[in-house]
Amino acid sequence: MTATWQDIFAKDATLFPHLADLQKAEILLSTLSEEAYRKASFLDQRMFSPELQRQVVRWSDVAAIALPDCPKPQYIFHIGHVGSTLISRLLGEHPAVLALREPAILRQIAEAWVTQPANIPWSFAQLGPVVDQLETWLARIFEPGQRVMIKASSFVSPLAKPLLRDGGDALFLFTSLERYLQTILAGDASKQEAAALADIRLLRLAQLCRCEFPSKDSLSLVQTIALGWICEMATLCATQSACPDAHISWRDFDRFLAEPLRQLPLIAHDFQLDLSETEARELIASPIMTSYSKAPEFEYSASLREELLAEAAKIHADDIRHTLLWVENLAQDIPLIATAMATAETRR
Repeated sequence: MTATWQDIFAKDATLFPHLADLQKAEILLSTLSEEAYRKASFLDQRMFSPELQRQVVRWSDVAAIALPDCPKPQYIFHIGHVGSTLISRLLGEHPAVLALREPAILRQIAEAWVTQPANIPWSFAQLGPVVDQLETWLARIFEPGQRVMIKASSFVSPLAKPLLRDGGDALFLFTSLERYLQTILAGDASKQEAAALADIRLLRLAQLCRCEFPSKDSLSLVQTIALGWICEMATLCATQSACPDAHISWRDFDRFLAEPLRQLPLIAHDFQLDLSETEARELIASPIMTSYSKAPEFEYSASLREELLAEAAKIHADDIRHTLLWVENLAQDIPLIATAMATAETRR
């Protein structure tokens, strides 16, 4: 007898909930092997090809499937452009980890969580159970002893609170505001991204801090970039405060790059993973550390990153200095921003 798609979905992680049509309450399922998960930098539309098998099913039909119990996924949340994909690739080499990098469906739910659109069949109050349901689907594994580790995109951080409210393990990756500004200024694409996200980040900050922020049009380029750091750090700080039962570890990416052989086992330990010094040394010496994690066919080392950041720091020195003072002034009036800045200092 031929197995139905429901049978396959219940068996393991082969059928991946790739995208959702939230208006129609439908899901696009893609057929992925364990190796496809391991190689993928992004579990989103960039994976689509004529060879990728896909089918659309009703959300309610997926919800009706009885699934075996799987451990709650572990999470990597971050502020963006701080090596989360690199850390996910390194930990994804561990046999106990099934790494999921940037599931697009989580971003879709996160956007609905923030914007609360009127054209979806769920109210904001109903989105919490939807998040729980989706987490159960993403938790499916291939082998006994595996556990899913989800590396979310930074835009998914609004879901960190509902995903961790009942406990769980999470790594919060960050870097200092100054280093973040240098990082974004070093790349044209990242600068464009910061501008494109300004509106929704202002909305998120208004929801988090319950106060008005300067309009997008009044912000300089570097202030717009700083807005990203403020928003993502404030989101993670608010999550930690609201989720006392969660096991949350903060790690500074620049500190990781300065001493990867020491830091990698510590990060593995954050997730209750056994990683010997020999295994850590092999990973640090592997091509993973010297290639661009989002596109491994390109070389990108810590030393090259440092050169690019130093150049950005030199070119934009005055703007960076003025923006750091601007954020310090904001922190005097907005407690959550003050908490974010203090966290960045004390967690390094």
